[in-house]
Amino acid sequence: MVEKRLQQENREDYIEEKIVARLKEKGWQVTCAESCTGGMIASTLVNVAGVSEVFKESYVTYANSAKSKLLGVEEKALETWGAVSRQVAEQMAAGAAQAAAAQASVAVTGIAGPDGGTPEKPVGLVYIGCFAGGNIMVTENHFTGNRLEIRRQTTQAALTLLYHCLMKEQG
Repeated sequence: MVEKRLQQENREDYIEEKIVARLKEKGWQVTCAESCTGGMIASTLVNVAGVSEVFKESYVTYANSAKSKLLGVEEKALETWGAVSRQVAEQMAAGAAQAAAAQASVAVTGIAGPDGGTPEKPVGLVYIGCFAGGNIMVTENHFTGNRLEIRRQTTQAALTLLYHCLMKEQG
């Protein structure tokens, strides 16, 4: 009996459950635009029973062409700042929300490694964009570890940012 109660209490600590509850409370839809995480954020959200009320679609836009085609990221932004940039994360977040007719979205673009890093943009650099109720917030993150560890850290940070943005929005 105590063990079952502890399992239930621990489940309430999962951020994805808090996100889904907040979305239901607001009557909002959410979507994801993922590059370096390759669908890991969406996969985490769908762990929650009842998520289908607030989550209809998601985008894995690994290639620049997919970012432009599916999310409306401007070619000029990709050329000027590169796929791994604050500007592209912002456009991904806004574009995903628009494409999915969602009131909230989270977008990630980064370098999970082990290759692909440069001195200016090292492995572990990830920009996370969050769109909520018309407002956009982007964070710059520097994660460490192997490819999978960076993807996992990115997923957790993206969910944390999404939750923060949802809690900030009134209504």
